Formats: sequence, C-alpha cells, structure tokens
Amino acid sequence: MSSQIKLALIDDEQLILEGVKMLLSNEKNISVCLTADNGPDFIEDLGKLSKDEFPDIALVDVQMKPMNGFELVEILKEKYPDLKIIILSSHYKTSILGYMVKLGVSAFLPKNSNKKTFIDAITMVDKNGVFFTAEDHQMLFTYMNGSAKKNSLFETEDELSEREKDVVKLICQEFTNNEIGEKLFISPRTVESHRQRILEKIGARNTVGIVIYAIVNNIYALEKM
Repeated sequence: MSSQIKLALIDDEQLILEGVKMLLSNEKNISVCLTADNGPDFIEDLGKLSKDEFPDIALVDVQMKPMNGFELVEILKEKYPDLKIIILSSHYKTSILGYMVKLGVSAFLPKNSNKKTFIDAITMVDKNGVFFTAEDHQMLFTYMNGSAKKNSLFETEDELSEREKDVVKLICQEFTNNEIGEKLFISPRTVESHRQRILEKIGARNTVGIVIYAIVNNIYALEKM
C-alpha cells in the first residue's frame, strides 16, 4: 500500500468528475491521477502511464457510452488484474452483485453516498482490497443462501482443504507467497500451487475474488474501520 492512494475516475458526466475531484481535493492521502469521460479513451490513456503514475484504484461508472462500465471492467481486469475497481452507480446493485463480484470488483458505491462512506471505501479498498457496508454483507449473505446460491457466484466443485483455507486466510492478510511459505513451513512454489488451485476451485479470477469468497464463507472477517 502506497503512502498516497492514486485514483482514476471514469464517468461520462462532467459534473460527477469535477464533483468527485473537488470532494477529494482536501484529502492529503488521495490524489486523482487520471480522469476520462468514456471507456475507450480511458484504456488508451491508461496505457500511456508509467508505473509510478499508474492508479491504485479506478472508480468506474456503470452507465456510459459507447462502452458501458461492465464492458470496461472486463477489459481492465483482463489487462490490469491488480488494478482495484470501485463501481459507481445511480442504481441499486442487487441484480449485478454476483457478476461484478466474480469479476473481482472491490466495492460498490451509490452516487448519492456521503463523503465519509466515499473516503472509507477508497481507504479500505486500498488497505484490504475490498470494502463492504453492512448492507453489502447482508446482500451477499442473502445472495449466497438464495436459490442461485454459490453456483452463480463461485463454481466450487470441491471444498477447500484445511491447508487451502490457511493459505486463503493469509492471502486475505496480504502476506506474500514467501511470507505465507514461512508461516506454513512450505515453499513459495507450493504456496503458488495452492493459490492457483484455490482460484480454480472457487472460479475466481484474482486475489479480490479469493478475499470475497473467504468473507461470504466465513473463512475470514475484514478488519473494520
């Protein structure tokens, strides 16, 4: 986690872009490094940034043209799997929750969120990789225990072993493969094998997916603000 959180904003409403920039202007630990009003321009601009300029988090609007937020997220996760993404939406997110979680989205924020929630979300996504409100937790719980259950969110054919659960807990605490290996007395290569097997078992694409899987299955509890 860097000392200053670099943020990218993508929204086709100029007032939203300016409003978010103004909202964050007094936050010393957050800087807006890139803005765009459409997906194609954002992807092009992102490709021009150096490693030091690259954002830690992208705030992505759902309803945009010619490329909507869903399409943009899929491309970003394919090209930049470590880029953390917060979805901004004017609409309630129940219908897209499972799809976005499986893609590895780190948080969902309504555009009418208050400043504290907004800042908390950015800070916790940078720190933990994900941010869920109490409402989000309840929604995930309901989703996971509903008729669709886990099959539409994580296609888990086999239960995780106890060793895999140990690895998951340490991944959630942001330990590296070397550090996990030292704690579990196994080699970093074995840790990486466990990590890949876990991803295959739960059908997730990245570390964020592992964290979310751990949360909804009560393997790991996020540290609260």
